[in-house]
Amino acid sequence: MSKRIAFIGGGNMASALISGLIKQGLPNELIDVVEPLAEARDKLQASFGITAHPQAGDFLLDAPLLVWAVKPQIFKEAALAAAPHVLGGLHLSVAAGIRSDSIAAWLGTERVVRAMPNTPALVGQGMTGLFARASVTANDKDFVEQVVATTGESLWLDAEDQLDVVTALSGSGPAYVFYFMEAMITAGTEMGLSREQAQQLAIATFTGASALAKTSADSPQVLRQRVTSKGGTTFAAISSMEDNDVRAIFIDAMYAARERARELGNEFGAA
Repeated sequence: MSKRIAFIGGGNMASALISGLIKQGLPNELIDVVEPLAEARDKLQASFGITAHPQAGDFLLDAPLLVWAVKPQIFKEAALAAAPHVLGGLHLSVAAGIRSDSIAAWLGTERVVRAMPNTPALVGQGMTGLFARASVTANDKDFVEQVVATTGESLWLDAEDQLDVVTALSGSGPAYVFYFMEAMITAGTEMGLSREQAQQLAIATFTGASALAKTSADSPQVLRQRVTSKGGTTFAAISSMEDNDVRAIFIDAMYAARERARELGNEFGAA
């Protein structure tokens, strides 16, 4: 990969992508970042040797791909400021909720791809949902796939509203895993383990179970059933969760996340 790439916003997701791109061989001199915060610019330049700018400018015209890694609340402002400098580029947005109709209107182009990544991208184990507008070409999609592949796996979606579901499932999903880890660690320490022991056990359990689910031909339901012998310890734990409607509560939480993704689009995405 040897095409220039510009990032609008230099936060965690931009850093994950930049790190992955450089590891895959993209020269750091081909990466530009627009980042208003001086402290963040200094950190990016020190960490990656890239060029960070305080505001958009004509240097963006040299980038065939622009990655939008700004918060939903400031996307419109950033887009309108950059629009005169991004004519003809392909745009990849990783902002939650902001719909491609709004992005296309603000930037004056139909070449827009929306992405919903997640934080394991920081360690190359991310999962990203992708949606492309009709004007995005097959070559454009290939380019996006190459960029996203530096942070993990990706999945193309047929309908844009499915991205709200991806946001609820894998986008917010790492927090759910950490939440359950926290609970397991707390229970472990209450029952006599040190915090270090409980944390090691909890993390290894999630890592191992995920690896097993990924490599097994069986569904998670079947894998769960195999370890849940009737009358055994796992059965007692699962029965307690079922009695307390943990599954239903968890599903409700994901619906809440999807609804918030929709709200972000309505609140900050009006053209």
